[in-house]
Amino acid sequence: MSSSVSNPASTRSPGAPQLFPRHVAVMVLAVVACCFAGNHVAARLAFENGTGLLLAILCRSGVALSILMAIVFFKRHSIRLPRGLGRWQLVLGLMITIQSLCLYSAVARVPVALALLTANTFPIILALLTWGLGGPRPTLRAAGLMLFILSGLVLALDLPAILGGGVEVTPSWWLGIGFALASATVLSVAFWVTDHKLAGINGPVRSMFTMVVVFISMIIAGLGDIVPGGMVLPNATPGWIGLAALMVLYGIAFAVLFINVPRLDMARNASVMNMEPIATLLFGWVILGQMISPIQMLGGLVVVSGIVILTLRKST
Repeated sequence: MSSSVSNPASTRSPGAPQLFPRHVAVMVLAVVACCFAGNHVAARLAFENGTGLLLAILCRSGVALSILMAIVFFKRHSIRLPRGLGRWQLVLGLMITIQSLCLYSAVARVPVALALLTANTFPIILALLTWGLGGPRPTLRAAGLMLFILSGLVLALDLPAILGGGVEVTPSWWLGIGFALASATVLSVAFWVTDHKLAGINGPVRSMFTMVVVFISMIIAGLGDIVPGGMVLPNATPGWIGLAALMVLYGIAFAVLFINVPRLDMARNASVMNMEPIATLLFGWVILGQMISPIQMLGGLVVVSGIVILTLRKST
């Protein structure tokens, strides 16, 4: 790590909140990552017991929206958007809506850890998108890391065995992977819009309006029956447990992250969040009985390692 970020406290404004000690910040982010991982596993449990896709996203976005409204209210942030940015805020909300639909559609079709690993390749797409839209070209080292991540994804999905006929997968599996890749692509667009069009808007306010769009979109989609069975209630007790756990875990992770982010020194510690797919793998095995092969585990480790290195290089 370069000296420019080795002592972030020295560059902080006098009124900024005091940073947590490094070990505390890492522990908090690890808990948040595990809660997000548990949220996805709980979603799969809910889906396996009849819960509608739109209902799960509606409940999750409702929890996030409630938390964000409370933060904006208690901190007395202005909710007036600067002139001309309303349409970009709408675009961001729609992107996150589509990303949520794609990710949960993937979680419902393939092992949760594989869905998360595939979706977490979005930094590659974001770097290429930024370059394509006039931003800096990825360096040779960054390009090498991207290829390293993609090679890990090939192993994690066990594509050599699948394409060689040694492993059979259903059309639903391919559709699930496609949804995960679509989730990564749309999330990249959302990040680009945030960085290049909405960076001047207060974070909690921007996120609140984003969740408003997601929440309303789910209601409209449900009323219009755009996704057949999207608002169906769970048909068994495990489904209700999964839906409740989804809301609680997502709410805890969202609240802890948003409330404490000024004290977590994200420039140095954000890479801890990349343990989410690993936690998902463990929870998926314990709760859902989902297993992947050793070669897929190795591929997952390659993907996570590559993303961590790429993240650390960017923050440096």
